[in-house]
Amino acid sequence: MISRCRGANPYPKHVKSSTNPGGIGHTWVKKRFIDIGEPNKIHKCRLSEDNPTESTRVFIPSLVQDNKFMLEYDPGYVNRLDALPEKERQALKYGDWDIFDGVFFSEFSRRIHVIEPIEIPEHWNKYITLDYGLDKFAVLFIAIDTKGKAYVYNYIHKEGLIASDAAQTLRSYMRKDKFKDIFAPTDLWATDRHTGKSTAEIFRENGIVLTQASRKRETGWLSIHEWLKPIKIKHEHTGEEIITSNLVIFNTVLPLIEYLPMIQIDDKNPNDCALEPHELTHICDALRYFCISRTSPSKEPNMVKDIFNFSFEEHSGYDYGEKIEVI
Repeated sequence: MISRCRGANPYPKHVKSSTNPGGIGHTWVKKRFIDIGEPNKIHKCRLSEDNPTESTRVFIPSLVQDNKFMLEYDPGYVNRLDALPEKERQALKYGDWDIFDGVFFSEFSRRIHVIEPIEIPEHWNKYITLDYGLDKFAVLFIAIDTKGKAYVYNYIHKEGLIASDAAQTLRSYMRKDKFKDIFAPTDLWATDRHTGKSTAEIFRENGIVLTQASRKRETGWLSIHEWLKPIKIKHEHTGEEIITSNLVIFNTVLPLIEYLPMIQIDDKNPNDCALEPHELTHICDALRYFCISRTSPSKEPNMVKDIFNFSFEEHSGYDYGEKIEVI
């Protein structure tokens, strides 16, 4: 069909299509339109991996509530959708494209876990978690609010970086932010028999001090399940009941949003995920190292201290030297 989109005239050439999640072609549609970025936004995409020519694509979500004519003449349709099995209901009522048979993180939902970026307050605890290999350097930047909710707000996903270059790349992303820990798997502390150095040592030589995270796979995956578990809360202003989770992801963190729902259950061990396709695992492993590690909610800013410093220094015009901390 795409090959037939042509013409000897000045009119724009567009292909428009409509479909539901599931069925033949689900994976192709999801990769071509959903995984490229946030919806309702025009994205420039290469025609293929080997062809640098760009085309534009946009995904426009549409729910049953948008079809007002159908709801008017067939008001029972929504009730019939609610009666469907869970996966079919999620796909047809909510347009959930992350429904797969054998998916490992079945609780993951873009509707619940993917949000528009927000401003991260300075006082929130920030963490970095990473998985390093020459085939992929996968990093996630995560902030935790005062209630213990985690926000995955930035990432690195690059290949072909030796350890020193990976460390320098990470430093360029860190800027002047302060991070409580940088989690990494324990195998980075293994000494190379040729150089006598470990990867963690090379990172430290380049200004990045790593914290060891457990590599226990099953425990780590269970930790991700706990963080992703949907929970019901009441909106603090409207009182409306909403569904969220203790971990959400900015819609700009594309590799994690794409790969997390694609991880499959291991055929031989339902408590572990499949190791293939291998390219999916790095960013998910990085998330696992964060979820299995000990982190803590942020503390509210010390308003008394702020007021004390403001009144004595900014209003008096005198410099009283070292500030006194009010505890």
